[in-house]
Amino acid sequence: MFSKDDNDNDGLDALSRTKGSANVVIGNGVTIKGEIADADLVQIDGSADVTMKTQNLMVGTGGDLKGTVTSHNAEVWGKLDGDIKISGTLTVQEQGSVSGNIEYENLQVKLGGEIAGDVKVSKVKKSEDIKPIDDDIEEDSVE
Repeated sequence: MFSKDDNDNDGLDALSRTKGSANVVIGNGVTIKGEIADADLVQIDGSADVTMKTQNLMVGTGGDLKGTVTSHNAEVWGKLDGDIKISGTLTVQEQGSVSGNIEYENLQVKLGGEIAGDVKVSKVKKSEDIKPIDDDIEEDSVE
């Protein structure tokens, strides 16, 4: 009934997937104050007042995160408030609430999600996206 094959890592156990990586989980009922630096993934299900730099942030439905947040991607089901800079995608889920000084490259707000504060888009232009003006266009069109 409980053979090794039945309990194989099928991707449902979050802790087994993260073995050897820089992940932080603040569980429900836990309160933390401080700094998190250079994490791959931070999941907040409790309460946190932190300065944080991570690749991916997930604020769970019971999560309450305040502070300075720098992340590539963020998914918010709970509350996020502070100075927030997302270089990839900020996703605010149906029950999520994001407020403060918010800067993002891509934004997705699901129906019911809330976003408030100083909100701005940061679009970074790549040098190959910018094409020089061709002066030959006028000369060719005169002929």
